[in-house]
Amino acid sequence: MPLKKNSSRIAKDTDLFTLFRAHMGKNLHLARIRLICLFITALCKSKSVNFVKVAAAFESPSLASSCMRRIQRFMAEAELPMKLVSSFIFKSLPIKGKLILVMDRTNWKFGDSNINILMLGVAYRNVAIPLLFKMLDKRGNSSTQERIGLVQDFIDWFGAERIDCLLADREFVGDRWLKFLNFNQIRYHIRIRNNFRVFLPRKQEYIKASHLFNAVKVNQCQHYRHIVQLGEELCYLSATKSVVQGKIELLILVSFNKPHEALTYYRERWQIETLFRGMKSSGFNIEDTHVTVLDRLEKLMMLTMLAFIWCYRVGDYIDTQVKQIKIKKHGRRAKSCFKYGLDYLSETLLSGFNKLNFCVIQILSCT
Repeated sequence: MPLKKNSSRIAKDTDLFTLFRAHMGKNLHLARIRLICLFITALCKSKSVNFVKVAAAFESPSLASSCMRRIQRFMAEAELPMKLVSSFIFKSLPIKGKLILVMDRTNWKFGDSNINILMLGVAYRNVAIPLLFKMLDKRGNSSTQERIGLVQDFIDWFGAERIDCLLADREFVGDRWLKFLNFNQIRYHIRIRNNFRVFLPRKQEYIKASHLFNAVKVNQCQHYRHIVQLGEELCYLSATKSVVQGKIELLILVSFNKPHEALTYYRERWQIETLFRGMKSSGFNIEDTHVTVLDRLEKLMMLTMLAFIWCYRVGDYIDTQVKQIKIKKHGRRAKSCFKYGLDYLSETLLSGFNKLNFCVIQILSCT
């Protein structure tokens, strides 16, 4: 089925513009909304955040150089509130119940600039959907206050009641951080370093966390029966052993409660790695950007997140309603729902033919 005939620039993106205007019209000038529509459409076609490639893919009668200047002005001058973008993605989520949140950090280097992003996503069907992030103006780990700020924004905007649990790796530990999660009764399953010392209230002694799990065998799960104290916070511990590159590795998790569920939940954490691959080499090639100014890079990331949720919703629909993603012999899917949707959207937008005959724009509105 051919898409609508592109008799003009306005007709070409009318449906997408209508969708974004309904959500952003009270906060953004219509020209800004138009640019957002053009940008994410071009991003899905070019599969690169490089402005030269995006400008060349703009659905506009203007020269690519003019489109390039429009993009540069938007990045330099426009205000794009994080809450506005996050709430659009939140409304577009295919999950209406409690959410499994995943926190992680990705970074890369461009010239002498270190680009460091703290991300909070929603784990769902083999990928984490990006929801909130913070640009870090430094190298290395995030601070406790930066993590708290990200989760606090989620609570303020969407409500703590929407959180099932929070998953994170070894970087995301600390007394004040756990105190914040405990105080807000946010369930969590976070990996800790094996040499962490914990206090055993029953025995009134400190011990290395790894010593509590000396007897656990490879592929066996074990939950320490008694509550322990990590710093000043009470919590539970669980562990398992696995073979990684020929070496036995011990994985220890700290949990708010229900330690018997910890390892089952923690297996979902890897989905944020699929998100980062989608943002990078397997999708939009975010590392292609030459932008290093933080506020401009933040806007670029938000536009990329909007394109990401569009691709994900399209891929999820095709996978569940039209043609399921192939399962390989090793039991894993041939590609993620995001990649499935990106490939289809790119082909559809470039060819002008919607071969599966469903509205790729309407599906983003969840109606």
